[in-house]
Amino acid sequence: MSAVILSAGNCRFRTASTTLDFGLLDPGNPANVTVNATIGFRCNGGPPNVTFAISGDDGLYESGPGSPRMRHTVQTTEFLPYGISLSPVSGTVPRNTNQVLAVTGTVLGASYGNAAAGAYSDTVTLTILP
Repeated sequence: MSAVILSAGNCRFRTASTTLDFGLLDPGNPANVTVNATIGFRCNGGPPNVTFAISGDDGLYESGPGSPRMRHTVQTTEFLPYGISLSPVSGTVPRNTNQVLAVTGTVLGASYGNAAAGAYSDTVTLTILP
């Protein structure tokens, strides 16, 4: 068993949304594609330091826990798996100080080598506590 007691502060994302754009994926040359983005956040109130925890769901079209996938925008029975990671997912930071969350997404070449042509998308919701 384990537990984390979050501080009395409050944390908020400073960026309302961000996009991970994998660009054009060529099934004729299926290479792994990794993209990065950052999201700002800030923890206020509480003691001089605030302990936070960030989590993300697996998107709207997950095939199971830890298995996010994008859905084709026209052929809605077609999906493209991807991976997503966040860093840091928890920690203690000085209050009233801007922080940065790194978001990394990866689509494996093997995942789109035989995928239907067209656009794919998904929405992942991030939560920050406290």
